[in-house]
Amino acid sequence: MSVVKELIREESNGTISFGNYELSEKSKVNDFEHNGDLYKVKTFKQITKLEKNGMIVYESVPGTSVTGLDVSEREISFTVEGFEDAQITLELEAEKEYKIFIDDTNLGKMKTNLGGKLNFSVELGGNSKAEVKIMKI
Repeated sequence: MSVVKELIREESNGTISFGNYELSEKSKVNDFEHNGDLYKVKTFKQITKLEKNGMIVYESVPGTSVTGLDVSEREISFTVEGFEDAQITLELEAEKEYKIFIDDTNLGKMKTNLGGKLNFSVELGGNSKAEVKIMKI
């Protein structure tokens, strides 16, 4: 298991990792600075949420651990791990199309809603991991 014991951390390659789905009680870290932005993470077994400058970036139900979150203009990639299947919400650009890849399998195109939310599920049973990549079309 690769939960993030410190709840959020910067990796040597410039990405961030966050979340601890093993916690039985809510824990959070406020004002974590990374590349000039302030991040806030709330996590435990039922939910993991990451905010950047007050805006939601990532949310999963139930809680997950995310490693190597890399966000650019056209792509988001990360590895997600959890006890069971997770519903993930990302906040992206409103009304734009994105391709979703999980473990290099193209799940097709999805369009964000007016609020920019993109929802998808990841199969994670038994502490397994999944590589996720979201590409703007």
